[in-house]
Amino acid sequence: MGMGISVRNQIAKRAAQEIKTGMTVNLGIGIPTLVANYVPDSMKVMFHAENGILGTGPSPVEGTENANLCNAGGYPVTVVPGASFFDSTTAFGMIRKGLIDITILGAFEVSEEGDLANWIIPGKKVPGVGGALELAQKSKKVIVLMNQVNKNGTSKIVKSCSLPLTAKNCVDMIITEMAVFQIQSGKLTLMEVMEPYSFDDIKAGTDADFLLAESLHS
Repeated sequence: MGMGISVRNQIAKRAAQEIKTGMTVNLGIGIPTLVANYVPDSMKVMFHAENGILGTGPSPVEGTENANLCNAGGYPVTVVPGASFFDSTTAFGMIRKGLIDITILGAFEVSEEGDLANWIIPGKKVPGVGGALELAQKSKKVIVLMNQVNKNGTSKIVKSCSLPLTAKNCVDMIITEMAVFQIQSGKLTLMEVMEPYSFDDIKAGTDADFLLAESLHS
């Protein structure tokens, strides 16, 4: 099941609400790259890229791209005042030292306990795990942005991941076109229902057990 641009932007916009002034944030490829477009200019945030940038900004206006300026996924970016450039060894050193406040990633599957599978579907060619392994394990908060179900209509939020894991017990929040979930102490909790979906839609599209936030008990 595909996802339209408007839905992708809706998910990215909701994820941007988790970012606060002063944070260092890493954005994965796919929907996460859109998040920078929804952070207010007044908010001082440093977006980090594994290829060696601290201080990436929103996507450039078409026709103004700098061919030498891209993120780790190879997509054009802008930079904000105070941005810095360095080699990828330094970029990964920042990750491994735990200096990333939030990483926002895509995923193939997330388990109800927060296990993440996002780097390979067996039998398909991939360039490698990239920075996802370190980011998932070392970031202070891990947020996953993805479809609620895959193209076959199967839930991507599962009891137990069937795909090779990127990291165990690492995901703190999941944002889909249907819902916002939190995972704390191995418990999956539904926090928000996204319009125009209903609780029944979410239940039908979630192959995992979940609790309801107090605010949804009315």
